[in-house]
Amino acid sequence: MSLCLLTEPIHPAGIERLEAAGIAVRLATRPEAEIVAAEIAEADAVITRGFGLAAQAMDRAPRLKVIGSHGVGTDAIDVAHATRLGIAVVNSPEANRQAVAEHVFALMLALAKRLAAADAAARRGDFAFKHHASIGDLAGKVLGVVGFGGIGRRVAAIGRAGFAMKVLVLSDSAGEGEIEAAGFRRAASLHALLAEADIVSLHRTLRPATRGMIGQGELRAMRPGAILLNTARGDLLDEAALADALRQGRLAGAGLDVFAQEGMRKDCPLLRAPNCILTPHIAGSSQAALRGTAEEIAGRIVAVLAGEAAQLDGPRASPRSDR
Repeated sequence: MSLCLLTEPIHPAGIERLEAAGIAVRLATRPEAEIVAAEIAEADAVITRGFGLAAQAMDRAPRLKVIGSHGVGTDAIDVAHATRLGIAVVNSPEANRQAVAEHVFALMLALAKRLAAADAAARRGDFAFKHHASIGDLAGKVLGVVGFGGIGRRVAAIGRAGFAMKVLVLSDSAGEGEIEAAGFRRAASLHALLAEADIVSLHRTLRPATRGMIGQGELRAMRPGAILLNTARGDLLDEAALADALRQGRLAGAGLDVFAQEGMRKDCPLLRAPNCILTPHIAGSSQAALRGTAEEIAGRIVAVLAGEAAQLDGPRASPRSDR
């Protein structure tokens, strides 16, 4: 019987899918490097969430044929090392798109409507808050969507159809014709998008070309009073530069669900930045999304172990044979 090691818990529906295919499932004692490396030896497959999987663990797993990323991103997995070893890497990019897109608008509305500050005002009895607070609307605003994958497309569609926003898209893969056919306008460059958009939402994958793509210069290029949202990967932006821009009042606010380091250090500058809403990487964690993601990644694990080709939105590897 094949064995799938989980570095972190997944929805029971995913476990049921694996067990129905004759694959035993074991949860790691704790998602820590040494513990996972010690417990991975008998695994034919691994499913990991934010923990990822390092080369050290792969080297101690002679039976390992496939690594599954519970979600879209694979940057926490050493894909290059897996490829060298002939270990397939698969992800689950589809199931959580709606949940993440909804979270984008939850952050967007909370910032535009000043919900955190309004809540604090109500609790202290300050019902004159409405006379001095700058409360905004979404209708008619320019929404800049950076990245036009499944989640970026959904955010763009909701912005246009749900809030009558004017949507500007930056994409490396989709051409102008495709973007315009979808009903949006293509940005000529990142700086052109930043200069025009009232709200910027990041949906790029993390790779060398996108790491730190929003830094001090890009933040200065944004419209005064703009809002920045990041539900993609924390390392897409310079957190210290963003905190400075918020303190200086150049941006109206920022909403972040992802960070350079999860479990932020107490000295993280974003913790003290004004008009900044932080959520602990929960955008894709609605119950429906967790169930769908677990079922999707379990299905891909089952397929690879059955000898089918790996499916990954990104780098690919073919499963290795038993050694």
